[in-house]
Amino acid sequence: MQKTPGRQPDGREIVYYDEGGGRVRVPHDRPGLLRAPAAPEMRYDPLLDEWVAIAGHRQNRTFLPPADQCPLCPSRPGLITEIPAADYDVAVFENRFPAFAGPTDEVPGPDSPLVPRLPGLGRCEVICFTSDHQLSFAELTPARARLIVDVWVDRTLELSRLPYVEQVFCFENRGEEIGVTLHHPHGQIYGYPFVTPRTRRQLESARRYRERTRRDLFADVVAEERAAGVRIIAESAHWTAFVPAAARWPVEVHLYPRRSVPDLPALRDEERDDFADTYLGLLRRLDALYGAPLPYMACWYQAPVRVDRDLARLHLQVISPKRAATRLKYLAGSEAGMGVFLSDVCPEDIATQLRAAPQSCEPGDLRASRGVSAPGSPGNSARAGTSHEHP
Repeated sequence: MQKTPGRQPDGREIVYYDEGGGRVRVPHDRPGLLRAPAAPEMRYDPLLDEWVAIAGHRQNRTFLPPADQCPLCPSRPGLITEIPAADYDVAVFENRFPAFAGPTDEVPGPDSPLVPRLPGLGRCEVICFTSDHQLSFAELTPARARLIVDVWVDRTLELSRLPYVEQVFCFENRGEEIGVTLHHPHGQIYGYPFVTPRTRRQLESARRYRERTRRDLFADVVAEERAAGVRIIAESAHWTAFVPAAARWPVEVHLYPRRSVPDLPALRDEERDDFADTYLGLLRRLDALYGAPLPYMACWYQAPVRVDRDLARLHLQVISPKRAATRLKYLAGSEAGMGVFLSDVCPEDIATQLRAAPQSCEPGDLRASRGVSAPGSPGNSARAGTSHEHP
């Protein structure tokens, strides 16, 4: 992996990651996109014991631009994008519309004893998986997927060094059905200034389980799924993918390394290699499930930077609200109001369907399924692709 750091014209950091070495990247003196005025803050919710990020400037972020105006494609004459280069393998840059940002001189407005307000310190980055606007993650090569794993590792290490970051979250949102607003294969990386509510709850469960049994909760969950077998989707030398017994979403797959590790940097080279192949196969099964690209959220759960690292275990969760080929699950009263999920889909049924789904595809298969022309063919000028959330 070749890593080349740089700066965008407005001062934001950008880092290029290339599969091979020896690539020369030179600074660009042309103008670029301007940083959005950002002074995010956090407000404490005393009823739920949670911090809420308030970032009003994000209302003005780009929303579903035409494909030929995509801000994540390489820059070219007549189009200055977030990437001031003519091409790239993988690029990471500071989000222009961050929910959390570095230290500023601005101070939040007055708070109250019940609802304190703090600066929204943190870091929000965008990771572009490829310069090819038409591809999805499932269509990447194993070498590119492996490079992305190394990028996640590098960014986790870099963000963990920031004194105000307590947890690093790598994720991908895909599909307009879940609210994404850009057509380009990309993900995001958040550096939170606190341990997130979901992580806190998982770690509290793991702590109580250890005190009661002296065992590792995550390890026992994986062992029980492997023993039962009915919800296993795929097993490799180093990874296990399964639908959890108490799945909340119509499609929900958890992917665990066989070895208990706290975070992405702790993965060995052979585990990273194996993940690239296993994950690509899983994503292709998901896209084959209903014969079209599946809207999903892929979320890495890593140990906090400084606390409870011995309780955590790295794993990936991929969830989708699609409960049938033409039906979506919406969060209704019980889910949104009380946090009690009602599942219309049996986890064992989804597991059976995913095991039967093909896990390979030829280049262009997914483009054809969504009605996009192959490169160089008539009708390809718009370069439409899978929808993704704007940073």
